Formats: sequence, C-alpha cells, structure tokens
Amino acid sequence: MNLIKPSKIVCVGLNYRKHAQEFNMPIPEEPVIFLKPPSSLVYDGDDIVYSPLTQELHYEAELGVVIGRACKGISKKDAYPHIEGYVCANDVTARDLQRKDGQWTRSKSFDTFCPIGKTVIPKAMVDPNHLRIRAFLNGKTVQDSNTSDMIFPVADIVAFISSVMTLLPQDLLLTGTPSGVGSMQKGDLIRIEIEEIGAISNRVV
Repeated sequence: MNLIKPSKIVCVGLNYRKHAQEFNMPIPEEPVIFLKPPSSLVYDGDDIVYSPLTQELHYEAELGVVIGRACKGISKKDAYPHIEGYVCANDVTARDLQRKDGQWTRSKSFDTFCPIGKTVIPKAMVDPNHLRIRAFLNGKTVQDSNTSDMIFPVADIVAFISSVMTLLPQDLLLTGTPSGVGSMQKGDLIRIEIEEIGAISNRVV
C-alpha cells in the first residue's frame, strides 16, 4: 500500500451551511482556506496525541480530495481531471487555541492532527458532492450530514485553491466539516465514515 505524502494540506473552513450556523458565522462568499503542515498527517489506526498545550480537542469529519495532476489557475470545469480520488479525514483542532489566536495555524498544526484513510478511492467511483458523512465518538453518532450541504462543492474548491497556489500530485485538500463538532478526551475512539469512501478510526492518547 502506497500512502500519500502530500507536499501540503490545504483546508476549507466553514464550508457546511449548518456548521457556519452552529458557530454563528456568516456564510462565506468565497472559500476560507488555511494550511495544515504535512507533519500533522497520520493514518487510519494511528493515535491522535492530546497536546498539553490545549484543553479543548475537537474532531471534525471531512472529505479529503487527493490531487492527481499538477495544476495552477484552472477553472471549475477543468477541476476533476486533476483529482486522483478521495479519502476520509479528520481535521483535529485545538478549539481553545483557535479562539485565543484569532487565526488557525497553531490550533490545526500539531503532529497527529490530520488522520486520513490509507486508501485513495478513485474519483470515477463516487460523486463527492452527494455522500453521507458521519463521525462516531466511542460508538455514539456525533456528526451526521451529507456533502450536498457544502457551500462550495469539490470542483469550486480545487479551482479556487489553484488560483492561489500550484497544486502538486498527492496534495491533500480538506473540504470542511458538518455541524456537530465537539470535544475528545484521552482514551476516546473517534471514527469517521463517509459513504462509498470508507472509514478511519483513531484513538486519542
């Protein structure tokens, strides 16, 4: 199995309507993007380390898009040929640090804060804009939505990010999380499931 090794992880914030409402944030007029470092990447079955620098560690179930061909400045209609496929992802966040800093870099960037699936599901096998996405904390459903609730669908995201930076093969784009985000504690097991994509499970230590 060849695990992806992205040169960068580009994420979209507030990309589900109900999640924006959950945080009392206005619906964005264009994608809000931020970066997670490649050093944050772990895979299905790996541990999430609860850093002593945070007191409020959150899960965020997300659909991950893996780039297959380099692109820069492409249009929405040209986005899909540049996609390799999709993975389950968890945009782990130190929510207290996010509020404290006023920007998101530190809260999103700790080692182990980006668990993803080990297998990339080829793009031809799924419609990324109509997939049920769920998170289970110790077996209890905590997020349950559909990617159809995304404000900016996958093609829009790829095109927008490519207008800012060159995307390279194996780069990973996280497309936002639905409502229902919440806290994790040491010992918890967080499972992310996306219809037709699969699932990842990670223990908080």
